[in-house]
Amino acid sequence: MAFHTQPILENESVQLRPLQEADLPELYAVAADPKIWEQHPNKDRWQEPVFRNFFDGAMQSGGAFAIISKETGRMIGSTRMYAFDESDNSIFVGYTFYSRDCWGKGINQAVKKMMLDYLFQYVDQVYFHIGASNIRSQVAITRLGAEKIAEESVAYVGEAPRLNFKYRIAKNQAQRAGEEPVA
Repeated sequence: MAFHTQPILENESVQLRPLQEADLPELYAVAADPKIWEQHPNKDRWQEPVFRNFFDGAMQSGGAFAIISKETGRMIGSTRMYAFDESDNSIFVGYTFYSRDCWGKGINQAVKKMMLDYLFQYVDQVYFHIGASNIRSQVAITRLGAEKIAEESVAYVGEAPRLNFKYRIAKNQAQRAGEEPVA
């Protein structure tokens, strides 16, 4: 089985499929809510030109996904795999956001677990950059067993660098926590 940064993944509630240029209007309709970006390093991402820059970066990444609700068939957010490092046998997951009607329903945890199950078939470590002021995402990632390992300035595509915390989940940590990946 070959490693791909844009496989189609699904569980009982959502499908992750490769993000396409044609998804811009529907995804922007989700992202246009300022509350989504309140704790994010770029609080203006709800504005169309700023979001367009974010979307262009997603398309360039080669690892961006549309997150589709299987119940409604509508797009509810986006996430990415990026910065695969063969020498470290690692990859990053991030740039994730959801419509607010999905918050608190376990969707983020289910999506991340599905991605980790897939990734741990190929890599030993998965990293996450989370904005220093994004408490909501920091709490969510620690619930998955990630540990904060560094603070880094991250340059977003077409944006000024911002302070982020770097988190890691190692394959052996996931297995010890009972989150053994599906083989």
